[in-house]
Amino acid sequence: MSTSQYEMFEAYDPYGAPGAHGGGGAHGEQGVYGAPVVPVPGVHDAVTQGYGVAAYGGDTYRPAYEVSAGAGAGAGAGARGAPLGHAQAYAGEPGEPVLPRQSGRAPESGARESGVGAVAGRRAARRRKARYTQRPDSAVRRLLPQALVVAFLAGGTTAFLAKDKAIELTVDGRPRILHTFADDVTELLADEGVRVGTHDVVAPAADAALASGDEVAVRYGRPVRLTLDGQRREVWTTARTVEGALTQLGVRAEGAYLSASRSQSIGRAGLALDVRTERTVTILADGRTRTIRTNAATVHEAVEEAGVTLHGQDTTSVPLAGFPRDGQTVTVLRVTDGKEVREETIPFEVRRTADPTVFKGTEVVERTGRPGLRRVTYYLRTVNGVRQKPRRERSEVVREPSAQLVKVGTKPHPDSVKGADGLNWHGLAVCESGGRAAAVDPSGTYGGLYQFDTHTWHSLGGSGRPQDAPAEEQTFRAKKLYTKRGSTPWPHCGARLHG
Repeated sequence: MSTSQYEMFEAYDPYGAPGAHGGGGAHGEQGVYGAPVVPVPGVHDAVTQGYGVAAYGGDTYRPAYEVSAGAGAGAGAGARGAPLGHAQAYAGEPGEPVLPRQSGRAPESGARESGVGAVAGRRAARRRKARYTQRPDSAVRRLLPQALVVAFLAGGTTAFLAKDKAIELTVDGRPRILHTFADDVTELLADEGVRVGTHDVVAPAADAALASGDEVAVRYGRPVRLTLDGQRREVWTTARTVEGALTQLGVRAEGAYLSASRSQSIGRAGLALDVRTERTVTILADGRTRTIRTNAATVHEAVEEAGVTLHGQDTTSVPLAGFPRDGQTVTVLRVTDGKEVREETIPFEVRRTADPTVFKGTEVVERTGRPGLRRVTYYLRTVNGVRQKPRRERSEVVREPSAQLVKVGTKPHPDSVKGADGLNWHGLAVCESGGRAAAVDPSGTYGGLYQFDTHTWHSLGGSGRPQDAPAEEQTFRAKKLYTKRGSTPWPHCGARLHG
């Protein structure tokens, strides 16, 4: 095979441009790529017709990229009306571009095959021979790795599908179906970014294993600041409505007062809920007993619900602002009040001063005391007709008291009186006064142990009244009187002095 054959083939202008060989151009003319067309002596010195001349009955040129793998050479032959050659039968083989000269055949009129077509036919024959003469074991060796890869991929896919699980996850009442490779509930929640706290509930348990078709529910905890019958506390619930929370907490709500609607939803932040259950309360007022069922918040409200009206200072046996308990008895207290002004005396003060001129044991009143006067206002309260102890509200002094002044004797008494010491003075005193130093006769004229009159007492140096002086001083004055007048001052009892 000479190189000139390929040079002649490449010099063809398949589009029949001016200056190609189809037009019988002379030396120096330009081909398709601008190269000069040079005639080669020998078998190729005949003039070669260009594509598209009447000798082939039409344009038989179709580039290889226009022939689809499914159409093959048969489609080209049907379109052109030319018979199929053996080169065209394998035009669909991969890596084998079909050229017009390789697929065409000389017309039945006897035109001989061109040199280029012959060369192409021989190349195709060698490829077919090489293809059909390959050894079978080499083909098996080439297919075995591919089969192993397919088997490995099939096994991996089966294991992959076995780990996949379809789970229904419900978070706070919102369900959804998902696929997961998690082994347990904890791993599933972590994969889905669902965080749970101390007061949240997860069902089944966090360490429960998962299987396809399982259902997992997460219910978030909500704080409820519950005031139940006056008692305040904070509780947690996973219910999403007030009614659900009451059921979950076990609160008896029939006939109860609720600060929020039963259907009100509870958010994650929670809510404050006041619940007052129905209670039995007995009211005693004005001699009557009234028993009611109430969910009042205070005792005052319960009393009003019983049809009892409070006036002025009226009150109850328990604080009006207190919470009424079940079974409690409340007594209504009818209160009337008033004021009273009273005048009270203020005691005077006694002031004593020492007087050396008065015998020891003797007190002399120098100025008589006078009590003061105070005006006091009292609050009077009557409860259910019973008067209570008056309560002192204010006090005003009308007159100040005057102190009493008393002189106290400090003068010592004499030891004896000459001529009278040996007499029976005790017998005389018993006879005159019964031995009483403060004795006074019925007329008020005589007083003391020895029944001195005031004039005689003063003449003997005494002060004040004799009955106010000590017994020693009275005996001393009696001895002095005896030395002056003997037993004459005691006509009935004087004989006792010598008895």
